Amino acid sequence: MNTQARRAGRTIWVAVRAMALLTLALGVGYTLVITGIGQLVFPAQANGSIVANQDGDPVGSTLIGQPFTDEAGSPLPQYFQPRPSAAGEGYDGGASSGSNYGPENENLIAAIRERKAQVAEFNGVAEKDVPADAVTASSSGLDPHISPEYAAIQIKRVAETRGVSADDVRVLVAAHTQGPDLGYLGEPRVNVLEVNIALERLGS
Repeated sequence: MNTQARRAGRTIWVAVRAMALLTLALGVGYTLVITGIGQLVFPAQANGSIVANQDGDPVGSTLIGQPFTDEAGSPLPQYFQPRPSAAGEGYDGGASSGSNYGPENENLIAAIRERKAQVAEFNGVAEKDVPADAVTASSSGLDPHISPEYAAIQIKRVAETRGVSADDVRVLVAAHTQGPDLGYLGEPRVNVLEVNIALERLGS
């Protein structure tokens, strides 16, 4: 009985030491090493890809979209507008999701028709010129990008509202248009927050 107890005790002691060692190595050591590498090699990404305004104040992240609306929820004409969001009340990081509606869902079809009419009127273009991402939400509801096509139909409205040249705004859009990752993954895209920050620096 005593021999069995001693063996059990040694087994437990070995297990406890192994758990403590692995906890220190993988739970603490590994975390510190990866965090250190991230801060050293990719500091912006490791800290949330935060974007600052012209005064140096943080105003958002390049990784998460946000609305550009007034207190009543109406889109501000002096800014590029993002695509719709189904995450909570819109771009809610704590409620990331899409609508989960299928392409034949009546509610989705009605919403798309309504959004298309609103986007066309807001930007002074024909409904046929409104691209798909202007009227559909991403699966996460947090997409910070829009297509170059959606950005293009907003240039005239933004330029006229700000009293600046459409060509100057077009240059800003081009400067903040990212190509496919690795040259072939995904589609070209425009980061809405970055181009709006650039607009503020251009002047109103």
